[in-house]
Amino acid sequence: MNDRPPLIVRLIKGFGMFWWDFLVGDTPELFVAALVIIGAVALLSQTWHANTVAVITLPVLAITALTVSVRRASNAAKRK
Repeated sequence: MNDRPPLIVRLIKGFGMFWWDFLVGDTPELFVAALVIIGAVALLSQTWHANTVAVITLPVLAITALTVSVRRASNAAKRK
């Protein structure tokens, strides 16, 4: 018989794999960092109504996350 899963299962799996690759890709730490940054800014903004601090915190945390990621990748490339 046919060992392939039904069409709907393949479509759902393909859809999920697309979004996983699109959001996470090769660097899951950046995906996690983005979630943490968004959560921290939302917490600052909603809980303490510190919108000015949230606006300043967002780019600082984003630049920090990107810098850490680039340094990790650079160190990994040097080791090879």
